[in-house]
Amino acid sequence: MKINMKAVDPVRYNLKTKFRFRCHKGISCFTKCCSNIDIMLTPYDIIVLKNRLGISSTEFLTLYTYTTIDDKTSHPFVFLRMLDDREMRCPFVTPEGCSIYDARPVNCRYYPVGQGVIKSLHGERIVAEDFYFFLREDHCKGFQEEQKWSIEEWRKDQGVDIYDELNMQWRLIQLRKNPPGHMLEQKKQSLYYMACYDVDRFKRFLFESGFFKYFDIPESRINKMRNDDVELMKFGFDLVKYILMIEETLKIKSAL
Repeated sequence: MKINMKAVDPVRYNLKTKFRFRCHKGISCFTKCCSNIDIMLTPYDIIVLKNRLGISSTEFLTLYTYTTIDDKTSHPFVFLRMLDDREMRCPFVTPEGCSIYDARPVNCRYYPVGQGVIKSLHGERIVAEDFYFFLREDHCKGFQEEQKWSIEEWRKDQGVDIYDELNMQWRLIQLRKNPPGHMLEQKKQSLYYMACYDVDRFKRFLFESGFFKYFDIPESRINKMRNDDVELMKFGFDLVKYILMIEETLKIKSAL
């Protein structure tokens, strides 16, 4: 989610932090958080959404998203495209609520909690450490409700664990920054976009281009990628790390 910084409670919280919040159809602000907002989609969001809608990742990206390029990293980021109406509503919101609630993006699941990440070094490994903050937007009345949570309880209730687990390597990639005076070339941006977001096109690229002739990939992993979008996504993260020289995640075949 593209953060409205004016709404951010500028304090780092942890999983044990308590807060009051409840969203329900009877609240006066119901679905107001679903309009005029920039919802950034993660790679796993796109897999869940395209499968929920029964379309390919390429179709989903074309119909429902737009892309921006981050100034500091040159990485492409994908956002959900709002409707072209006065309210700029989410295409999936209805008067009854979210029509794809079971497949809603992770940023929608977290709201009104925000998640941040900082990079730290554990031995020779770079790891991402999470912290949390609150978004207290003027229109949101949920904080006035009586129901109490810890952030840990909220995460469990909203089902974000699997999203965070599967997006972790992608989030680590976001910690990379452009060298001073250099931008990522367009060819690498395009491969990044395909490998991270467009899994169906990425699959065709891998299996129809002779890619596996050049890299030493275990046959068991290749077979998993034939039928599993998540395995494709994980391999995409490894490929992006390799081409951006973040980590030597792949090896060229020695016979080449």
